[in-house]
Amino acid sequence: MDSDNPYSFYAESFRKLFEEGINLPLGGMAKPPVPDLLEDAPVALLFSPHPDDECIIGGLPLRLLREAGVRVVNVAVTLGSNKSRQQPRLAELKAACVWIGFELQETMPNGLERIRSATCESDPDYWTRAVRVITSILNEYDPAFMFFPHDQDWNGTHIGVHQLVMDALKSLPLDFSTLLVETEFWGQMQSPNLMVESSVQDLADLLAALSHHVDEVRRNPYHLRMPAWMQDNVRLGAELVGGEGGEAPDFNFATLYRIRQWRKNTVEEKWDNGRQLSAKASPANLFAEILQSP
Repeated sequence: MDSDNPYSFYAESFRKLFEEGINLPLGGMAKPPVPDLLEDAPVALLFSPHPDDECIIGGLPLRLLREAGVRVVNVAVTLGSNKSRQQPRLAELKAACVWIGFELQETMPNGLERIRSATCESDPDYWTRAVRVITSILNEYDPAFMFFPHDQDWNGTHIGVHQLVMDALKSLPLDFSTLLVETEFWGQMQSPNLMVESSVQDLADLLAALSHHVDEVRRNPYHLRMPAWMQDNVRLGAELVGGEGGEAPDFNFATLYRIRQWRKNTVEEKWDNGRQLSAKASPANLFAEILQSP
């Protein structure tokens, strides 16, 4: 290490921290308390392309649960394409959701298959059946919030889930309305309009929940890299959400989202400008209009 470079120790500390993180337990830690929710609590549905997405994009859902009394239900759209891993991944997903306090809604015993844009053209009958599954879930829960990937999230299944959810929305009656919350992981959104800070404790809990996806993070320890990704989101969000040349907020970790409204079978813009939700501010205030509707 170059002792003359003051950044050598700084860079080395990141490498060392990751190396030490490999020895952290995968699941099995004491479960945090889950808030008691009202019987008629508003619902947030998380349409997850794969098991683990519920934790990766979970910054805002976790805060809605803990700070605004929102019932968070993770919809396991697929269980991955490796058939031998589908049931083990479902078991890991159940453990992660129970630990963090999210409910779990399955689509099919082994999840939906081939949820990619090409399937809509190559097998329209199967695609129609898949849309009906999502439509049924929307009718059952009547969600106040819907989380799902944006349409350029690179991964084929992530993009497919976006199209699947949008097709299901188009099949609903004109009086159905909900808040659309688009997420990102594999591909950055060009126009996010909300940056949500996570406290150190919330981040630690998301990482602990993610660690329950044991075989996935053993294959690729992306749970240990998630804090760095969320730090970089602060860099991005300062300008993409706050405006070009905007001053970076005093956030440590954040997740980016795009908020829009579904009303009368069409997507409507929700806000004129981007918003930044600090860990000290309440999401109940930001979404008061949604949470207070009858």
